[in-house]
Amino acid sequence: MTDAPNGKRPVSTPDAPRPAGAYSQGVVAGGFLYTAGFGPQHPTTGEVPQGVGAQTAQVLRNVSAVLAAEGLTLRDVVKVTTHLQHLTRDFAAYDAAYRAFFEAPCPVRTTVGSDLMDILVEIDVVAALPAPAPPD
Repeated sequence: MTDAPNGKRPVSTPDAPRPAGAYSQGVVAGGFLYTAGFGPQHPTTGEVPQGVGAQTAQVLRNVSAVLAAEGLTLRDVVKVTTHLQHLTRDFAAYDAAYRAFFEAPCPVRTTVGSDLMDILVEIDVVAALPAPAPPD
């Protein structure tokens, strides 16, 4: 897909849950890929796993699918924003599941408590695109 006049381009994949509203799964702009906030719904069945650890793992698989559509991985992520339904209760289990997906140097991260709709965790990320190759 071509860039819009303002330089942003949507990213879409059937391997991540479809948007439930007027938003893109991801947008490329200014050398970065910005993802929507993803919940733990399985992209084909819509099932939501039980527990914050399992939900965190599914969310990060959903995010990874959008990154992969642009040739990126979680190693390219520079910023993570996480919303937890029960911040104090679930932070340790969320963090343990999260650590299984990221390695040093880890991206910066903000984790906040939020009133979510029937899920325990929602995550969005910002990933750096590879620098263009220098001209020969």
